[in-house]
Amino acid sequence: MNRRLCSLLLRLLGWQIVLAPPPSSKTVIIGYPHTSNWDFPLAMLWRFATGFPMQWVAKKEMFQNPLGGLFLRWGGIPLDRSRPEGFIEQICAEVDRREIFHLVIAPEGTRKRTDHWKSGFYRIATTARVPLGLGFLDYGKKQLGIGEWIVLSGEREADLERIRAFYADKRGYRPEQAGSICFKD
Repeated sequence: MNRRLCSLLLRLLGWQIVLAPPPSSKTVIIGYPHTSNWDFPLAMLWRFATGFPMQWVAKKEMFQNPLGGLFLRWGGIPLDRSRPEGFIEQICAEVDRREIFHLVIAPEGTRKRTDHWKSGFYRIATTARVPLGLGFLDYGKKQLGIGEWIVLSGEREADLERIRAFYADKRGYRPEQAGSICFKD
């Protein structure tokens, strides 16, 4: 019932669902561009329309309200951004502990424009040795989902070049807010 309802809502809003099947039961997925508060409800509609069992990371403050318990049941993982140490290790331990684990991370870490991406998704995927999904919300074409899976080589610039090529034609709700696809030196 929920799948059909969410799928219908997305269609009524003009969105096309994209889902390249995951090559593994454990993955990391980047969600880019992340430029609007609308990205989250659309991503949740996509999650329920496809039945894709994703987990997602958000600042802990998002869970400190009456909807916090619901967000946890929907796959949310609170992140205390004031304490970044140990996050990669904690997530890699979760990858090892679970049979199925698909973690979505917004690499910009915010909806505001940034001059670089945070490297956490990259470090998790390479440390846990899991494929990377290229997730997107393209407001220009009204498509959302996971379009491609790649195996990271560990050569950061070469991997980023592949990622840049995929996202070259994707447009966020506020395109001027999309962050540069590069890591901080």
